[in-house]
Amino acid sequence: MGRLPDEFLERIESFADRVLDVITVLETTKCPRRLIEQMAAAGTSVGANAFEADEAMSRPDFVKTLSIVNKELNETRFWLRLIARRAWVPAPRLSELLVEAETLKRIIGAMIARTRENSGG
Repeated sequence: MGRLPDEFLERIESFADRVLDVITVLETTKCPRRLIEQMAAAGTSVGANAFEADEAMSRPDFVKTLSIVNKELNETRFWLRLIARRAWVPAPRLSELLVEAETLKRIIGAMIARTRENSGG
């Protein structure tokens, strides 16, 4: 049995899908290929690492893997903000995805804090 609620994992999957939707748009612009690849890697890594955390072998492993999810969310936020500043995708099109990244970061941060408190460290 996993550690994360199915609804949360589905939310993470939806986030990755939405990042890939942005990638599809970016591929029709003059956005550098390397940046597109970085964005795709970070945005989908959020999901891959969340699913890995779901099956973590221990509490420390769970915290470590969720911390990676947070880092990937930070990187995804950076790329989304850069893409908006460069107007490769209109900023309003990215605003909901940026809000979702922030919300997911808060949720993950609370999970990390709660797990640490419950494990005494």
